[in-house]
Amino acid sequence: MPRYKLTIEYDGTAFAGWQVQDNQPSIQGVIEAAIQQIHGVHCTVQGAGRTDAGVHALAQVAHVDLPKSWDPFVLRNAINGNMRGHRIAVLAAEEVGEDFHARFSATERRYLYRILNRRAPPALDWNKVWHVPVDLDAGSMHEAAQVLVGKHDFSTFRAASCQAQSPIKTLDILKVSRFGEEIEIEAVARSFLHHQVRSMVGTLKQVGEGKWTARDVEKALQARDRSACGPVAPSDGLYLVSVSYLER
Repeated sequence: MPRYKLTIEYDGTAFAGWQVQDNQPSIQGVIEAAIQQIHGVHCTVQGAGRTDAGVHALAQVAHVDLPKSWDPFVLRNAINGNMRGHRIAVLAAEEVGEDFHARFSATERRYLYRILNRRAPPALDWNKVWHVPVDLDAGSMHEAAQVLVGKHDFSTFRAASCQAQSPIKTLDILKVSRFGEEIEIEAVARSFLHHQVRSMVGTLKQVGEGKWTARDVEKALQARDRSACGPVAPSDGLYLVSVSYLER
């Protein structure tokens, strides 16, 4: 069966997350239903990252094995045509070898978290940013973020429901930048624990407000205890930006 790599953009607001769940709308479920309309049989779509409810994607990657070969351009258009009414779009389709796996072949995942830091609430970006009306010091947040860069036991920043075999991850980049009223937090690693990015963002917000210091973040990391984490940031401002692979 030919295998296809799909690059997907979506607004996660109306969904319970990427993964299929009983009696709840999911991105995976919508795409699988669209493909079933084409072939008449169910085809499982494997995603690179199981984004949570409300999390968005600029370029999620998935793969699917299909009963017959397709021109990638035609396949992309056919899937999109069956997803009208949903805020999901297949940006590109590409035939790949059977050794390609969207999740296990990935070498890097890049996330972006957006904070709207102003008194007035968002109008155009509702459900697309975390609105924080209290002034935040992005410079202090960035300085504290560097404590988390590198290979660590991230148990403090791991959801209780996380199914990863080990809490040890290598965080390659954690950068905090201000652009006018918006603060952007970029996180890059090969893989992340469940809720790791949102947990780190919530902790860094404490620093931005002056409630925590970089030393407090370091102590929280060293505690390896979920109770030492700051409040978890909401899902609204989180985006899966890209997934990278070795050249085939």
